Amino acid sequence: MTSKEIMALTDQYIMHTYGRFPVAIDHGEGATLYDPEGNAYIDFTSGIGVTDLGYGNTAWADAIAAQARKLGHVSNLFYTEPAARLAEILCKRTGESCVFFANGGGEANEGMIKLARKYSFDKYGKDRATIITLNNSFHGRTITTLMATGQEVFHNYFFPFTEGFRYADANDLDSLEDAAGSDVCAVMMELVQGEGGVLPLDKEYVQAVAKICAERDWLLLVDEVQTGVGRTGSLFAFQQYGVLPDVVSFAKGIAGGLPMSGILANEKCRDVLGPGMHATTFGANPVCAAAGLVVQETLSDAFLQEVNAKGEYLRSSIEALDLPCFGETRGLGLMIGIEVKDGYTNKAIANKLIENGLLVLTAGPGMRLLPPLVISKEEMDRGLAIMKKVLG
Repeated sequence: MTSKEIMALTDQYIMHTYGRFPVAIDHGEGATLYDPEGNAYIDFTSGIGVTDLGYGNTAWADAIAAQARKLGHVSNLFYTEPAARLAEILCKRTGESCVFFANGGGEANEGMIKLARKYSFDKYGKDRATIITLNNSFHGRTITTLMATGQEVFHNYFFPFTEGFRYADANDLDSLEDAAGSDVCAVMMELVQGEGGVLPLDKEYVQAVAKICAERDWLLLVDEVQTGVGRTGSLFAFQQYGVLPDVVSFAKGIAGGLPMSGILANEKCRDVLGPGMHATTFGANPVCAAAGLVVQETLSDAFLQEVNAKGEYLRSSIEALDLPCFGETRGLGLMIGIEVKDGYTNKAIANKLIENGLLVLTAGPGMRLLPPLVISKEEMDRGLAIMKKVLG
């Protein structure tokens, strides 16, 4: 099919819940994508932080094919090897105690919220269930995670929302204290606020919140749906902050492009959710887990050091272009935010770049770059050349 045919068919038969750019993608290699007509696009998005191993990765594709031929699905009423091996690796690499596997980021955060409330119910009863989240946060699009999201724009249309959330300002302990109370059971945060504009939290603030949580027996919940699995230059961002969350969620890049997510819990929380208290039909799917094993094999310490180096190169190169529409850059690893100066809009900039062969994302009022972690210097330079040509 041609690009126009694909777009027409999509518009006719798929709900219009996405503001799509007028580009149809047919295939890819490395960090470069192609439409059906053969036009190339340097990918600075990786499917919103999902395709961390890029496109056409033979080890990843071979593992999926081999597992699919062997066993595609069997349910969590039985044991399978790929999920068990992946769980072991994740626990040993993070210091957490156990894993629950799910399918998407919102679902993972729902599980984290349920675990926190169950933990507090078991120890203190039903009146201690409020979770403090941060203003400008984003935690998902289910009824519950929309309310957990600290942006008022998301609290509309779908009433009644799930109760039990209060909001505090990031990097402000006084604001956290104002939101505190005897009904609080947990604090939930992104260490880099992704959808809010790629805004890293201060290390000292995160460590202070972790100390408060430990003193008051609140659970520290860290949403690493976007920051996890190597995106920020370490396996999980919390490893750069010097804390060990009680529960941490993950998704996006965990299976390199297949739908998979989950939560990691520490020893204190490993037995909070028992049989029948939380479940998902497709969680721990063996094909997804097999793909996840390849991702973990790839994300060695040396590879993660390269992710940091690539992120530093991209950020310094963008700032060196001195483009009239861009201000400072920020972020960790290959999770990069770019300030958009007054007089320009991020959507207009994104459209111009995409029209000229560079796929980018927006976040808050700025730009967001989430390239595949395997992106080459040549591909980065080609993307930078497009920026210079189009925006200079």
